[in-house]
Amino acid sequence: MKGLVMRSTGSWYEVLAEDGKAMQCRVRGKLRLEGIKETNPIAVGDHVSFNIENNEACLPALRTTWGGGPDRQGIIHEILPRENYIVRQSVKKTGHAHVIAANIDQAMLMATLIQPRTSLGFIDRFLVAAESFRIPQAIIFNKKDLLDKETFLEQGELMELYERVGVRCLEISALEERQEEVRNLLKGKITLLAGLSGVGKSTLLNKLAPTIDQKTSEISDYSEKGTHTTAFAEMFRLDENTFIIDTPGIKEFGLIDMGKEELSDYFPEMRELRLNCKFGSRCIHVNEPKCIILEAVKSGAIATSRYDSYYSMVMGEDNRK
Repeated sequence: MKGLVMRSTGSWYEVLAEDGKAMQCRVRGKLRLEGIKETNPIAVGDHVSFNIENNEACLPALRTTWGGGPDRQGIIHEILPRENYIVRQSVKKTGHAHVIAANIDQAMLMATLIQPRTSLGFIDRFLVAAESFRIPQAIIFNKKDLLDKETFLEQGELMELYERVGVRCLEISALEERQEEVRNLLKGKITLLAGLSGVGKSTLLNKLAPTIDQKTSEISDYSEKGTHTTAFAEMFRLDENTFIIDTPGIKEFGLIDMGKEELSDYFPEMRELRLNCKFGSRCIHVNEPKCIILEAVKSGAIATSRYDSYYSMVMGEDNRK
């Protein structure tokens, strides 16, 4: 049988089978995909092949782990080819990636300019990670109800900036009951939802479907940061053809196996310009004289904030704080 991985804790996987029923599956042996040095063999969003095994000896442990579930389990024996995936750097193994999710139609970042503030460096790294696999991106700016006039205007300018480079932007308050614009953006797609802890991901998910009951928490008055309420990636089914993947509060997205010369390919406003660069594909657009990218920054054709993010990535610096 074939199925879609909805949830993973590393040893057990919840799989939505072709018959629409949930399966609890484990892996026999080691499964790896060629060309990927990943710490997790199977990710949420993976399409897998499995065999059904009814093993009553395993079911009590299964129920303890998952808090109940169907009285059938399976053994995953194959990961089907991925259309795409999005990763972050592994915190445990240097040079390895942790696959956050696979086979997604769009990557959506929830950001806030207050309580807590999402840095532009973090936003741009998320967009680059998605763009490197040509995954369409969207940004949901949350907590518009908390913004003062100055921050509200700043948010509008940022939305215009990102819309110009092909990123769909919305501003919302996740506490509001009506989220029709968000629902329309999600309709008929598998969407990865990411964001720093405390931006309101869980609150939004709970509003989108009555079957979702993600734990929420208050922002710390001391640090103005959220606490982690999502422990692992999990996919939710909003309707027959609409799925959303909630991810843990990710502090950073690492840039895996990206050379300095290729980074500008993942900034849409730089991608076409660089073809006419005096130094060709060898140019990293940092201090080369008469570089077309640097000229575009000076003229305002490329936003300074976007170039600052690009520069920090090329130089191995960190502007995500």
